[in-house]
Amino acid sequence: MKCPYCSHQEDRVIDSRPTDDGAIIRRRRECANCLKRFTTYEKVEILPLIVVKKDNTREVFDRQKLRSGLIKACEKRPVPIDAMEKLIDELESQLSNTLEREVTSNRIGELLMERLKKLDQVAYVRFASVYREFQDVSTFMEEIRKIQTEKREDV
Repeated sequence: MKCPYCSHQEDRVIDSRPTDDGAIIRRRRECANCLKRFTTYEKVEILPLIVVKKDNTREVFDRQKLRSGLIKACEKRPVPIDAMEKLIDELESQLSNTLEREVTSNRIGELLMERLKKLDQVAYVRFASVYREFQDVSTFMEEIRKIQTEKREDV
């Protein structure tokens, strides 16, 4: 740490204590050169997750967009809002735990649909129809057949 008084690079930490509910560490330091004391604060830097969209534009990950899509897909379905929030929390946690700072919207959609299929199959088909841009009824039917096949294989 560079001393704010003499710009010397070496110092020693005299005291460290957590502040702000442990989110920040306050450190009292003493310069090895001029012996003056100064305070620094240390906190975890949270880098935003960037979503790369289909048209290659980039935007910051937005929970609210996922939430509104899920609410539409689960409309008039027996899916509690807490279950939707948990689904979003799990997805966000999985994405944050990767070392990559950019994720494609395609990847987010696939991960979300994977979880939604287990939560409510009707909501899954609704979400998939918008996300995958189903063009006709046969695409709906094909997706429903896949779910039925997977259901038979699980039994």
